[in-house]
Amino acid sequence: MTFCMRDLDQALQGAGQKSGIEIWRIESFKPVPVPKESHGKFFTGDSYIVLKTTASRNGSVHHDIHYWLGKDSSQDEAGAVAVMTVELDSALGGRAVQYREVQGHETEKFLSYFKPCIIPQEGGVASGFNHVTPEEYQTRLYICKGKHVVRVKEVPFARSTLNHEDVFILDTESKIFQFNGTKSSIQERAKALEVVQYIKDTYHDGKCDIAAVEDGRMMADAEAGEFWGLFGGFAPLPKKPAANDDATAESDGIKLFSVEKGKTEPVEAESLEKELLDTNICYILDCGLEMFVWKGRNTSIDQRKNTSEAAEEFFRSSERPKLNLVSVMEGYETVMFRSKFDSWPASSTIAEPQQGRGKVAALLQRQGVNVQGLVKTSSSSSKDEPKPYIDGTGNLQVWRINNEEKILLEAAEQTKFYSGDCYIFQYSYPGEDREEHLVGTWFGKQSVEEDRASAISMASKMVESMKFMPAQARIYEGKEPIQFFVIMQSFITFKGGLSDAYKKYIAENEIPDTTYDEKGVALFRVQGSGPEDMQAIQIEAVSTGLNSSHCYILHGDSTVFTWCGNLTSSDDQELMERMLDLIKPNEPTKAHKEGSESEQFWELLGGKTEYPSQKIKKDGESDSHLFSCTFSNEDLKVTEIFNFTQDDLMTEDIFILNCHTEIFVWVGQQVDPKKKPQVLAIGEKFIKHDFLLENLASETPIYIVTEGNEPPFFTRFFTWDSSKSGMHGNSFQRKLAILTNKGKPLLDKPKRRVPVYSSRSAVPDKSQPRSRSMTFSPDRARVRGRSPAFNALAANFENLNIRNQSTPPPMVSPMVRKLYPKSLAPDLSKIAPKSAAIAARTALFENSPPTSQEAPTSPSSSEATNQAEAPEPTSETKDEEAMSSIHEDSKEDEAEEESNLPTFPYELLKTDSEDPASDIDLTRREAYLTSSDFKEKFEMTKNEFYKLPKWKQNKLKMSVSLF
Repeated sequence: MTFCMRDLDQALQGAGQKSGIEIWRIESFKPVPVPKESHGKFFTGDSYIVLKTTASRNGSVHHDIHYWLGKDSSQDEAGAVAVMTVELDSALGGRAVQYREVQGHETEKFLSYFKPCIIPQEGGVASGFNHVTPEEYQTRLYICKGKHVVRVKEVPFARSTLNHEDVFILDTESKIFQFNGTKSSIQERAKALEVVQYIKDTYHDGKCDIAAVEDGRMMADAEAGEFWGLFGGFAPLPKKPAANDDATAESDGIKLFSVEKGKTEPVEAESLEKELLDTNICYILDCGLEMFVWKGRNTSIDQRKNTSEAAEEFFRSSERPKLNLVSVMEGYETVMFRSKFDSWPASSTIAEPQQGRGKVAALLQRQGVNVQGLVKTSSSSSKDEPKPYIDGTGNLQVWRINNEEKILLEAAEQTKFYSGDCYIFQYSYPGEDREEHLVGTWFGKQSVEEDRASAISMASKMVESMKFMPAQARIYEGKEPIQFFVIMQSFITFKGGLSDAYKKYIAENEIPDTTYDEKGVALFRVQGSGPEDMQAIQIEAVSTGLNSSHCYILHGDSTVFTWCGNLTSSDDQELMERMLDLIKPNEPTKAHKEGSESEQFWELLGGKTEYPSQKIKKDGESDSHLFSCTFSNEDLKVTEIFNFTQDDLMTEDIFILNCHTEIFVWVGQQVDPKKKPQVLAIGEKFIKHDFLLENLASETPIYIVTEGNEPPFFTRFFTWDSSKSGMHGNSFQRKLAILTNKGKPLLDKPKRRVPVYSSRSAVPDKSQPRSRSMTFSPDRARVRGRSPAFNALAANFENLNIRNQSTPPPMVSPMVRKLYPKSLAPDLSKIAPKSAAIAARTALFENSPPTSQEAPTSPSSSEATNQAEAPEPTSETKDEEAMSSIHEDSKEDEAEEESNLPTFPYELLKTDSEDPASDIDLTRREAYLTSSDFKEKFEMTKNEFYKLPKWKQNKLKMSVSLF
C-alpha cells in the first residue's frame, strides 16, 4: 500500500514544497500549523512536528522531520506524533530523516534551527494554557550549557544552584545578569551572551540593563554586590555541581533488533555488517545514548508505523525514556548511522544529486501537489558554473622548487608547470581596504617527496614572514580549484620535470624521461570556461586520450594539428586557438574536426583506436559543512556546526569548512601559537579520516585562513561582516562589547568598503573577435585587461621592491615629498622648475573626464592604502593641490628641458637595468626617454585611468616619476 499526499491530514498537505521550516502543534491528536511569528516557542505539555526543507546547491531537495516531545506531554500523544511523521515522510517520497526530540535532550541540529536557543514555557493544550501573566515580573534563573549550540534550562532560583563549572543567567525585571563559573569556557560564556540578548529582546522589549559577573568577585564590585544581594548575600559555592537529574543511563554496546509484526527480536552476529540488513524488514539499532530505526525500501507503510510504535515502547520499558531516535531509509542513511557499522560499502548509499529534486517534484505532482515553488529548476542548475570569488587583476609571482632552492620564474613562464616539479606562488590582489595575499604550493603528480617537503617549508616561512596575513593553499595537480585557474588564467601543464630531485628519482628507478620536448610529439587537452580560465594539459600522445567533449593540440617535429570533438562548442574552440598561441605560436596549423582526421594525424598518435565520446559532466558545487576541531597528540576530534553563521567562528578555536572539492582551515586570532604550525596537519588529518564518509581524495585542496584575513572565496559561504573580525578581545569580550554598545562592534580597524575593481569584465564579451597574434605572445608578460602601455607603467610602479639591489634606490618624487615630509627627497625648490617632463606625463591624468566616469570614493579610501607607503598620509585634497602646483611650475621651462636633455633606450633607464645610464637625474628617468619609447611604454588614455580605483589613481599620480 502506497501513501500519498492526499492521504495526509489536511493540515499537512502541501508540506515540504519550499525551503524553510514548517511547524505543527498536536492538538487532540491532530496537527495544527504554528504561525511563523511563533516559531521557536514551545510548551512543555505539548508535542510538535518540525519539518526542515533544504535545497542543495546541486538542485536536489532534502527533508528532515523532527517530532518534539515536551516533558509533560502524554505517552499516547508521543506515539501518535511518531506515526504522523512516518506518514509525512512517505508522502514526501520516503527519503526524509526523522528525529525524536525530547525536551532538554534535543539534537544540535534541531537546536540550530532556533538560534540562539529555545526556552520552553510551562503549560500546553491539555492544560488549557492556564498560565496567567503575573502582576509582578517573575525573577528566573537559567543554566546554559554548550560551546556551539546552547541548551537552556530553568533551574531553582537559589544560591545552592550555582556552581563553578557552568554559566547562569539571572533574569530580573530591570537587569539581566550573566554569572560565569570560574571553570566555564570562554566559548560557553560567549554563547550564553546570545541567550542574554534573546531574553532582553523577547521578554524586555530590548529595554533593560546587562551585567556580567565573574565567579569569585566579592561584594566590593558594584554589579557583583547587586547580583549576590538578590541571593541574600555572598557565600562560597559548592566545589562540585549538583547531580544531573537528566543524566541518561548507557546500555551495553551496540545491539541490532529486527521488527516484524510489532515484535522485536535480537539479531545475533559477531560483527555489525551492512549485509545483516534485509530490504524487506525494519530494524532498531540500539547504540546506548542514541537509537536508530532502519527501514528497508521494500517495507510497507504499516511496517514502518509498527516499528516507530515499537521504538516508543522500547523507550517506555527502558531506563532511557529521554533518548534520541533517528529514523533512516535504506539508501539514504546518515553518516552517523553508517559509522556504527564495522563495514559499509560506499556504493550502497544513493547519491542525493542523482535522485534529488526532480524525482521528488515528480512524485509530489502525481499526488496532486503544486510543485512550482519547489527550489530552482534543473535547467538553471545545470548551467551553473562554479565562481572563483577572487579578483583576477592582481600581481603574480611563481617559484619552481629545486632541492632547497626556489627559482623565480619570468613572467612569460610563470603559468607553465611541469608535472614532475613543485611550485610556490604568491598572488596579491585588491581587497576592500588593502591588498589581499594568497601563498600556495602546487604539487605535480610526478613530483618527489623531497621537493614537496621543501615547498611546504618555504611557503610556511613566507606566510610567517608576512605575519600570517596571507591565506595559504596546498594544491595538487588534477585537483586545482577554480581560484587557482583564474589566478593563472592561461595555465599549461607539461609532462616530466626539471628539478634535480626528479631527475635523480627517475634515474635511480630506471624510469623513462618523458619531459616535454617542443620538437617531439606532444598532445595537449584544452579545457576551461573562458579566456580568464583556460588550461592546456599534456597527456599521453595516444588516440585513447581523445574525448569528444574536448579540443586538443597535437604537434610533432614540424607539424601542428588541432582537433575538435563533436561535442565541443565554439567557445571551446576559441580557447584552443588562444592556447595554441602559447604552445606553438606563429606556426602553420592543420585543423581537424572529429571524423575527418588525416592519416598523418593518427600516425602521430600511434594509430586510431576507440576513445570516449560521452559528454563529460562537470561537478557542481557541493553543500558545505562546518566543523569545530580539537587536535592533540595526533588525535583529531571534530564537532559539526549545523546551520552555521559567522558568529559560530570563535576566535579561540580552529574550524574546518568542508566544501567537498576543497577544505578551508580557519584559525582564530587567539588560538594557542603552538598549534598554528600544526594547522596544515589538521587539514590533512581531516581528509584522511573522511568524517562525512564522502570519499574525500587525499589531493583535495587545503586553504589555511587566519581570522581577520579571510579571502572572498571563503567569506562567500557566510553572511559576512568584516568589522567583527577586527574587534578586540576574546569571544566573550567581543560579544559583551556589542551588547553594551547597542549592537555596534568596537573596531580595531576600519570597516572594509565594497571593493572597486578594474574595468575588466569577469565575463568576456563573446561578440568581439579576437586575434591570436594580437592577444597572446609567448615572449610577452600576460595582460590582465589593461592596455600594453598601462601594464608597462603599472609594472614599474607596483613592483618597486623587486629591483636590482646594486642600483641606487629611486628618489621620492616631489609629489611624495610634499605629502610625506619625512621621506628622503631632493630639494623641491630645485626640482620643481626643472620638471617639464614630469608635467608632460602628468598632464595625461590632470584633465578630469566627465563626472559620470569618476568612481565615487571617500578620502579614507586613499588613506588606508597609502599607510603602507609613508608614515604620515594626508588628505586627497592636498594630493590634488600639490600635483597641480608641480604641473604649473613645470610648464615654464618645458621647451628648454626637452631640447637640452640627452635620450636613452628604455632598457638603460630601468632601475634593474644591468647596464644603467650614467649621469642622469634618478628622480626624472622618464625625461630621458625617446619619444617613441615614451609612446610605447607610458601612454594611457584618460578613460582607462579613471576606471581605476581612486587609491590607485592617487598612487600613479604620486609615483609618476618612478621606474
